[in-house]
Amino acid sequence: MPELPEVETVVRSLRPAVVGRRILNAEFGTSRVLRGLPPDTADALRGQQITGVERFGKFIAIRLDRGCLVVHLGMTGKLLVDCEPTKWTHLVLTLDHGTVIYDDPRQFGRIEYGPDIPDRVAALGPEPLEVTVEEFGRRLRERGSPIKAVLLNQAVVRGVGNIYADEALFRAGIRPKKLASALKRDAVAKLHAAMQEVLREAIESRGSSVSNYVDAEGQKGSFQDSHRVYQRTGEPCVTCATAIERIVVAQRSTHYCPKCQR
Repeated sequence: MPELPEVETVVRSLRPAVVGRRILNAEFGTSRVLRGLPPDTADALRGQQITGVERFGKFIAIRLDRGCLVVHLGMTGKLLVDCEPTKWTHLVLTLDHGTVIYDDPRQFGRIEYGPDIPDRVAALGPEPLEVTVEEFGRRLRERGSPIKAVLLNQAVVRGVGNIYADEALFRAGIRPKKLASALKRDAVAKLHAAMQEVLREAIESRGSSVSNYVDAEGQKGSFQDSHRVYQRTGEPCVTCATAIERIVVAQRSTHYCPKCQR
């Protein structure tokens, strides 16, 4: 699933192509990815101008004259500019200059139109790149679950997923099963710094293309080449050469170094 760096990259590549453009037509190929009825949503979108494109956690908010089109890419969703539709294309936006398509083979993504970002999305936790270490620590102290599970909880911070939770915990030297509420102040500070560091580095590398993720121009990211633990089971740790191990935490594959992470 695309995480914060991948979604941020999609937003940055989509924004210059669509802001200021007007939607001439909207065509939905299925109702499965849409919250609402395709005819009603298509009618509401036609004629509107795109005024902005923002990221909110893992959500993409396309701001319009009279509302907001919110997209969650799910597992395999893609927003692509000026690409030919495929059998997995579920939305085509024809603009006054160019097109935008939503392509999603597994159809786990969601599209929703409304007056603003939905309340359930707005209620998510703070942005991990903006949250202070004090607020981050307070949120962790409230959770008696393993720290890996807490990082994946979008009510704690929004946008962190499996890749960057594993990578941040490795950089901070924290074992994934350690209880969040048990972390000492210095460990919280290390994790806060590591989380922000790895997210910024991943954004600079345009995200991790470990599956089918590409940006709005169809370009892959390169941060997968910098992963230190994620999907490196059995490979030597980049720090101590101990074999990276894989366990399951919160029903998610989790990768860590048993020597470096205590």
